[in-house]
Amino acid sequence: MRGTIIEETETKKYGYSPSDYKKFRRWGWLMLLSFGITYLFFYNGRQNINLVMTQMAEGLGSSTAALGVVSSALFWCYAFGQLINGRLGAFLGYKRFMMVGIIASAVLNVVISFQHSIPVIAVLWGLNGYFQSMVWANGLGILNKWWPKEKRGFASGLTTAFSGFAQVVTYLTILLCLTLNPEWGWRAAFRYPMIPMVLMLVAFYFFFKEKPEDVGLAPFEEPDAAAAQRDAVLEADIKKKGFLYPYKVLFTEPKVLVFCLISAIAGVGRYGLLTWIPTYFSEVMGLSIKDGIFSSILLPFGQACAMFVFPLITDKVFRGKREPMLALAAIVACLGLCFFPFIKNQTVASVMLFVLGVAAMVTGVIWAIAGDMGGRAFSSTIVGVLDWAVYMGAAVQAMVFGFVKDAFGWPAVFITIGALYVIMLVLTLLARNMKTKRI
Repeated sequence: MRGTIIEETETKKYGYSPSDYKKFRRWGWLMLLSFGITYLFFYNGRQNINLVMTQMAEGLGSSTAALGVVSSALFWCYAFGQLINGRLGAFLGYKRFMMVGIIASAVLNVVISFQHSIPVIAVLWGLNGYFQSMVWANGLGILNKWWPKEKRGFASGLTTAFSGFAQVVTYLTILLCLTLNPEWGWRAAFRYPMIPMVLMLVAFYFFFKEKPEDVGLAPFEEPDAAAAQRDAVLEADIKKKGFLYPYKVLFTEPKVLVFCLISAIAGVGRYGLLTWIPTYFSEVMGLSIKDGIFSSILLPFGQACAMFVFPLITDKVFRGKREPMLALAAIVACLGLCFFPFIKNQTVASVMLFVLGVAAMVTGVIWAIAGDMGGRAFSSTIVGVLDWAVYMGAAVQAMVFGFVKDAFGWPAVFITIGALYVIMLVLTLLARNMKTKRI
């Protein structure tokens, strides 16, 4: 009798027999790793400009503040691209949509490397931002079809960790490019890094599957009956009420709007540091571009660690409650940011960057929250909405902080970001007790 009960339980694991579950789990891991490895090189086509901004300004006869405005063009276009591309990918086909984005981004980077006009570079960089926005939300939308709710924190955390290590890969790639071909100057950063980015498409094309049905499996069944029923109702509503229905629901949910604000602050924190830290080391500590990049690398390394560890902690320690982790990270980030500009030693500053990278990097938790709120039905759309908010914050900081630095000095940049994390803490405490009504 006991054996029968065990066998019956096993056959019902996410609705699969033992053999089908093994297949489902194997393909789920393959999807996670193939997307993660593809994304590992994707930042080569968008973080590269931050690492050569001083060199670009000198070569083009401009200022770093003006190049900050150019950098913001990508963030603006990426933000609004995320707002629509998560939904478009679900409608037109995730995989095809993502491949177009990767190829177009690589082509635009190479074209930029031959330009001499800042306005032309700004336009092309903005277009690059749009095509870069075609990948992230759609990739997470696919993964939510392969990873049930109880494992989604781990899956989203590991995927986001790949995006964090992608920043480390970009730093190392640009260092290699500047070493191999110094006569190209900043233009090398827009050429060589595109090669691995495009090569990853080969594995992506052959291995990436959008849903379990593509490998002969039925969709998984959520152990949480309420979540499963909610997904079924929402998917039926989307079919009945049309393409724009998810937006109508999400933008009328107060909790989603609060998390948009939290996401925007997370964007200021993450990209404010990534954009300006290499320039800070160059201007304040007198380091060369290569030495500045080398000292800055602990920042994205810390961010990558946080992206993986934070969602995992929310699953294992806080049992699916994400807000406590957000609150703790906001407190540490605020204190670290207010202290950082007064550090004068390069080694100590580099170590502090690792701490800041960990504490300020909360988007991994935000993607887990997005999966929890949106389920399988709304997952790519809600990730797109929250990522839109992240990059709205990123766009504002890229435009504003160059002028803040020129007008008030470097401490004002870091203290401003620290103050925003205080606001994030307040919003997190507010969101903790909020319930969604229609999702």
